Amino acid sequence: MKRLTVYLNGERVGALDEDDSGLLEFRYAPEWTGRSDAMPLSRSLPLQSEPFLGKHARPFFAGILPDEGPRQQIAAILGISERNDFAMLERIGGECAGAVSLQPEDAPAPTVGDTRVRELSERELEDIVGELPRRPLMAGREGLRLSLAGSQSKLPVLIRNAAIALPLGNTPSTHIIKPEPERFPGLVATEVLCMTLARAVGLNVPPVSIRPVGSKPCIVVQRYDRTTGADGTVTRVHQEDFCQALGFPPERKYQQEGGPLLRDCIGLLREWSTVAALDIRDFLDGLIFSVLIGNADAHGKNYSILYRKRDRRLAPLYDLVCTLAWPELSKTPAMKIGKSESIESITPSNWKKMAQETSVGWPMLRERIVDLCGKCIDCLRNEAVLSAANDPAMAERVAGIIQERSSSLLQSMSKA
Repeated sequence: MKRLTVYLNGERVGALDEDDSGLLEFRYAPEWTGRSDAMPLSRSLPLQSEPFLGKHARPFFAGILPDEGPRQQIAAILGISERNDFAMLERIGGECAGAVSLQPEDAPAPTVGDTRVRELSERELEDIVGELPRRPLMAGREGLRLSLAGSQSKLPVLIRNAAIALPLGNTPSTHIIKPEPERFPGLVATEVLCMTLARAVGLNVPPVSIRPVGSKPCIVVQRYDRTTGADGTVTRVHQEDFCQALGFPPERKYQQEGGPLLRDCIGLLREWSTVAALDIRDFLDGLIFSVLIGNADAHGKNYSILYRKRDRRLAPLYDLVCTLAWPELSKTPAMKIGKSESIESITPSNWKKMAQETSVGWPMLRERIVDLCGKCIDCLRNEAVLSAANDPAMAERVAGIIQERSSSLLQSMSKA
């Protein structure tokens, strides 16, 4: 039997065990469940004294880890099986999404208020960014135990007074740096444009910016699951993505692979959010916006719940990208709207069908669609939105896609 101690903001909440057959088991610590202010790690792991076995424990903990390609690369670097969730959490499960941290059983508890960092020179940052495609999350580097879900190369860092540093020990990161992948030139400009447009039309998104590192453009995203006090102290805020909350393992994040449906997501917010009506509205706005920008990759791991004491709210939207800018990418929506088979052919009748399936009022949904179509058209005339991409040619191309889609849907909605 192997064991990892599970902490939430430095406080022990339970233990994750792996038996000799590789089966995971999570059990809350009695001292945690006995507290009046105790919160669950996940909606899928409610507070209870009985253990969660195998398929019930795995979705949350596997959901902490990187996806697909990066996971395979990390496993090869660390000399472990890519399917061994426990071994990977043991090696990289220190600084994760939200406030959770996993430590070997014999390791000391993580120090709350840890401020140890390794400040990076521009040359060191350039070397690390250049190495990320081969060494995701700097896996295997001494003193670093970093994990973030997703399939794109990324690096959690702490940025203070423009200085960039790697967090050591239990020091929280404040930002995520994502370099542009060679396979998708223009991705950084596209994501920054889409995120800037989202903010301009009134959606809740984290601040983003472009920072060149050597010759490579990178997107810098401020972490919404971290807060910085007046004294500069950084505190983790717990979160989980919709797949974790609904009990879907990360390899089933797409509907066509057995992942969450839109009615699952809206049902989750109805049941779990402390301000359900507002969060359902904001979720629908995010869904409509993804359709308008041509984002077919809005799957269950690209929406999250943010926990603040007793509040459970929809997290800011993230990973908003016009996937239609790359014709070779799938056009199948990650979650179907009605019976839509392609992000390119979603009609008012598809939206009506979705409203019925999710018990959302059609007049309200129609109003949100029309409103966001108009706002996207208007905001794309704003030079400040376009210039944020720092790539005029890519900005013009992506803006053209969004303008055409918004105008077309707006026109068809007038007849619905």
